[in-house]
Amino acid sequence: MSNIMAYIIGLVILYIVGMILVIPIRILTKLLINGLIGGLVLFLFNLFGGLVGLSIVINPLNAIIVGILGVPGVVLLLILQALL
Repeated sequence: MSNIMAYIIGLVILYIVGMILVIPIRILTKLLINGLIGGLVLFLFNLFGGLVGLSIVINPLNAIIVGILGVPGVVLLLILQALL
């Protein structure tokens, strides 16, 4: 009986440790995907914004900002570029 309880407790601990490790990986994966989408949005914005004289430098920080915030992120970067 003690062996069975030890196995059950071991499985519960393994499950908890697995969940602790999986949650940050999901967050990092979502951040990476959003960053790639943000980079694509910045590329398209520079492609079409270049026709009217607007451009934003594509770097990892800008891609993550646009990936997380979406269109408001592009507006934020344009405002920051105008102010600085």
